Amino acid sequence: MEQGASRVGDAYTRLKAEILSNRLLPGFQATEPEIAERLGMSRTPVREALIRLQAEGLVELVPRRGARILPVSAADMNDIYEILTALEPHAAAELALRRPDAQVLAPLEEATSDMEAALEKPDLDAWAAADDRFHRTLLELHGNDRLTAIASTLFDQAHRARMVTLRMRDMPHRSTAEHREILGALRRGDAEGVRRLFRDHRERAARELLHILERMGLPQF
Repeated sequence: MEQGASRVGDAYTRLKAEILSNRLLPGFQATEPEIAERLGMSRTPVREALIRLQAEGLVELVPRRGARILPVSAADMNDIYEILTALEPHAAAELALRRPDAQVLAPLEEATSDMEAALEKPDLDAWAAADDRFHRTLLELHGNDRLTAIASTLFDQAHRARMVTLRMRDMPHRSTAEHREILGALRRGDAEGVRRLFRDHRERAARELLHILERMGLPQF
């Protein structure tokens, strides 16, 4: 049983990485045997992994045709950012009320420093990974498992759009500075300040992303 679960977990992790990195592009469709061959695995763990990915909104299982990588539309992104703009500032404010010490905030400090270091190189892929880590870690520190699960699914769906547009915009110096400001407000225990900063950060990011999608003619990808 454990070995089977391990194979499913491996198939899930590898397929999800292929999707989030856009190595499997939106619209890509293949049968389960073709996907299993691509991974060098048997069909059973691949099928179970695809079921999990369908539940997360990343793939669609098509009867007798296998699986299709779902596109993300500008409308989807608008909805996703609207939800994140509601959830994340609340979580950040709740965390600030606990007045977290330096040890608690160390992972966020590390992620922010990694963003700053990535800009110095510059290495946009490393920056995006550190940015993603900051947001996921903050929710983990907040400690509401259900909220984290909901937001993580949205992060995954949004990640592909962000990676597509990452090199179509200015270097993310402003975004990095905003993360540093959010971290400072958390250190001070400034709940309302961090709520405002986080909300402004998400709203600005949404406007920027949607503008790029419209300007580049990428309503759905």
